[in-house]
Amino acid sequence: MRKIRLFIASSLDGYIARTSGEVDWLFTDADYGYAEFFDSIDTLVMGGKTYRQILEFGEYPYKGKKGFVFSKTLQGKNDDVEFVGGDIKSFIDKLRNDSGGDIWLVGGAEIIHYFIKERLLDELILSIHPIILGDGIPLIVKDASLSTKLQLKEVKTFDSGLLQVSYDLKT
Repeated sequence: MRKIRLFIASSLDGYIARTSGEVDWLFTDADYGYAEFFDSIDTLVMGGKTYRQILEFGEYPYKGKKGFVFSKTLQGKNDDVEFVGGDIKSFIDKLRNDSGGDIWLVGGAEIIHYFIKERLLDELILSIHPIILGDGIPLIVKDASLSTKLQLKEVKTFDSGLLQVSYDLKT
């Protein structure tokens, strides 16, 4: 069965973007394991807001990978992604059982919340940037039903101050 992996960055205080959606605070001085991770997946999934935000940054950055966007308003498909509405859990269960490499849950906050709540996420790789934003879009939406144990796999430190932690999620 294919793993669903969340590879994401956050501020020290747990935000994945500014309230506006901007990620201008992210370090771009090094790869931080992204290329190796990207090579390990062949499919990615994301929410509609994240998809629209990515397109504002310029050209779609995930060419050559199967892409699925969960959306209640966008339909059909284009050269890069297929839009999925309806029962997300059934779709993911089928996708996990298809042949292929691992699946990257790109974001955003609402879909991450859903994947954690439904116990669909297998691994979390979090790059914590040494910055406090004070406000923004949280990585984890406050919800007592999300109580989930994590198993630490690896910790990497970088000279920039970035800390990358990898966890397996216990079901």
